[in-house]
Formats: sequence, C-alpha cells, structure tokens
Amino acid sequence: MKLNMDNNEEHAELKKEFPNKSILLAVCAACIGGTFQYGYNISIINAPTKPVQNFINQTWRERYNEDISEKHLTLLWSSIVSIFTIGGLVGATTGGTLAIRFGRKGTLMMNNAFALLAALLMGLSYPTGIFELLIIGRFFTGVNAGIGICVQPQYLGEIAPRALRGSMAMGTSIFITGGILTGQVMGLNELLGKDEYWPILLSTTCIPAILQLLILPWFPESPRYLLIDRGDDLGCRKAMKQLHGTNNFDSEREDMERERISALGIKPKKPWELFMDRSLRWQVITIILINAAQQLNGINAIYFYADYVFEEAGIPAVNIPYVTVGTGACECLTALTCGMLIESLGRKVLIIGGYTLMAIWCIFFTLTLTFQEAGPWIPYLSMGCIFAFILSFGLGPGGVTNILTTELFTQTSRPAAYMISGTVNWLSFFLIGMVFPFIVTKLQQYCFLGFLVICVLVAVYIFMIVPETKNKTFLEIYTEFQSVEKRKASKGDDGPRTTLLTTPL
Repeated sequence: MKLNMDNNEEHAELKKEFPNKSILLAVCAACIGGTFQYGYNISIINAPTKPVQNFINQTWRERYNEDISEKHLTLLWSSIVSIFTIGGLVGATTGGTLAIRFGRKGTLMMNNAFALLAALLMGLSYPTGIFELLIIGRFFTGVNAGIGICVQPQYLGEIAPRALRGSMAMGTSIFITGGILTGQVMGLNELLGKDEYWPILLSTTCIPAILQLLILPWFPESPRYLLIDRGDDLGCRKAMKQLHGTNNFDSEREDMERERISALGIKPKKPWELFMDRSLRWQVITIILINAAQQLNGINAIYFYADYVFEEAGIPAVNIPYVTVGTGACECLTALTCGMLIESLGRKVLIIGGYTLMAIWCIFFTLTLTFQEAGPWIPYLSMGCIFAFILSFGLGPGGVTNILTTELFTQTSRPAAYMISGTVNWLSFFLIGMVFPFIVTKLQQYCFLGFLVICVLVAVYIFMIVPETKNKTFLEIYTEFQSVEKRKASKGDDGPRTTLLTTPL
C-alpha cells in the first residue's frame, strides 16, 4: 500500500513538472511562425552577400550601361540588410495594438501575410530584374519579425501554467536561436548557399509561415485574453481544458479570475499611459534597460569579431561557415539548457549570472585580442572566449529578457509593455548596427571594456530592483514592485496610479 502511495505521489509530481502535450504543441505552433522567423531572417542574409551584390551590379549595367559605383553598391546592400530593423520597429509599434484587437493567436495568424508577401517579392526580384523588390521584401520580413517577437511571448506567457511559465516562455529564445542555426545551415554550399540559389534561399521564409497557418488553427486563443479582454468565460474554459487538461484547471482559473476582477473598468493601456502611471514606473524602467542591454551588451560585437578570430586561429576560409554554424548550435543548446534550469534556479539568478559571466569574458577577450600575436595558442583562447560569451548570453539575457517583459505586467498593461520593449530593442539593434563599425575603428578591441560596463551595471540594477518572479502570479509580482516603489519613491503623486486587487476570491 505504501509503495502504491509513493508511486501515486511521484506520478502527481511528474504531472506537475511536465506540461500537457497539447500546450507543448501550441508553443511550437506559435513559435515556428513567430520568433523562428526573426532568427531565420537575421542569419540567411549573410550567405548570399556576394551573389546579391553581383545581381545588383548586373541589373544596374543593363539599365544604365555602366557598372554601379562601389559607393552606391555598398549603400544598396546596406539598405537591404538594415531595412529589416526598420520593418521590425514598425511591427513592434503595431503588434501590441493588433494583439488587443484581434487576439494573440489571431494576430500571429494574420502576421504570416507579411512573410508570404516578402517571400514572393524577394523570389521575383531575380527573374524580373528589379533589385528594389529585395528592399521591400526585407522590410516586410522585418514587420513580420517585429510583430512576432511582440505578440508571441504574450501568447506563450498567457497560455502557460504558473509553475511552468518560465520554461514555456523559453520557447521564444529557443526558436530564435533555432531560426539562426537553421538559416546558417541553409546558407551552406551543400544546400542553398550556392550563388545561383540565392532567390530560393531568401524565399524560404514562406515555409515557417505556411506551417503556422496549417498548425496554429488547431489550438485555442489565449485563455487570459478570452476571459479578461473579451469576457468570454465559456471560451476561456474550453481553451484551458485543451491546453491544461483537468489537473491544474481550477488553480489557474482562480488566478485569472482574480486578475479579471482587478482589471474591471480598466481599459487596455497605451504605451504613453504606462509612462504616466507611477505604479508601473520601475517595471517600465526595467524593460527599457534589459531590452536595450540585450542588443548593447556586446553579443553583436562578438559575432563581428568571430571571422577574424577564426582566421587568426588558422581555420581555412572555406571552413569558417561551418565553425559559424557551431556558434549557432552553441547558442541554441544554451537556450535549451536555460529552459530546463529556469524553473529551478529562477529568472534572477540566470540573468544576473549571465551578465556577470559576460563581463568576465569581455575582460579576457580584450586581453587575448590585445596579445593576439604573443603566441600561436592565443587565437584559440580568443575562440574559447567567443563560445563562452555566447553560452553566457544564451543562458541568461538571451533567454530571460522576454520572459520578464511578460511577467512584470498584468493583462491590461502587457501589450503596451511589449510595444515599448520591442521599440527599444529594435532601435538598439539599429543603433549598434550603425555605430558599432565606428566604435571598432576608434577603440578596436577595447570596445569590449564599454560592453563590460553595460553588463555590470545591468546586473547590479537587476540585483537591487527586480524581484524574483518564479512561480508567482502576475498580481503577486505587481505587488512586489509596489513595495519597491514605496521604498524608492519620494513623497507626492507624480501621476495616475492604477489600483489592483490582490485579495483572494
């Protein structure tokens, strides 16, 4: 009898630890056309650099009977690459509004239209001889990525049970890194990396969109959105039964009901209303800092220096793409590891630990680049620093940032919060792309000392201000920030304050 009881308890624990199969499939369905596209479209543009530039030159010659100047070619290629961030910014600023109006799932479904249109335009650019279609297509891939990275984490955070919210939300980071890795692999010569295949390579962005259009309709809308935003109790119950089964139905339903009562009479907030609401001041400051730091912490600089370090280590140029795939695989595996650790270690430990390790590797990488010629073994230390930095990023900031953006806000504030965080993220992405070459020219390897300062400051801020959010309801997290506000804020009321009820039903 005792043995049976032990087995039953163990079985119950496993059910608590492992999510329903339906919710795992829903996460995959949301991510394949969401943040996977973001990672995929970042990486596939690297492989066809030369053939696309040759195509632009050929088209220019046919139009104007002369070769394009180096200056104009560089400008056009830079436009093709960087217009992605402009599209992402447009998507981020509209994603929250779309998520309120059409729902999280509905917006993800509609978002695939941008990916399909982009694939069509980029695929037609070569046969029509219109290179401008590449710029327009890349803009639409950016819009698709901006909306996806804004709305998908909301969907994941709202469908997940509280005890597994971190693990489920890690789907965002896992699929971004999976998209980057897939793009790197597809760009190899053995697949679509040959010069003549570049139109097909750029058009493959339609495949994740088609997959999502086929799979996501089988899964429900976010139960929180149905109950709190739409007041659809029956739809909420049906969605929860499909996603959660019957085990955790009651406790999760109670959490939603508390939040629904707290949000009575409160309309979904606009981004500027979050800035004016003093009760959300520290949450807003936090998401601005961590999203800016996600782009400005040196990860882009590491990838910039990667080819140089690999060449110095004696790796033949033809083999460097395969080593680059190794960096993508490294980041993807780290995201998976973060997903397994996040519910046991918590968000705060991982993100502080990640930034701390990144700061340490900034020091070592600066030293190894400075003394690169001191010995034949130094470049291998630099290679080690590259992989260690990527591992540290994936284990902390890369995985946890989006989860915190979901957890620090309640239902009425979350879409606006994602609009703010997405805007900051894309602007920072654009800024580092524009400014970083000049920083490298001036500071060379010492630019990593600047990234060191950023990593340290963000780690200190999170340690001092941000509470642990593991296994807490959104209302409990809100209340903890209120205690931070009471400690930090001066006397007086700086703006409107939203009161949320946190008492049990």
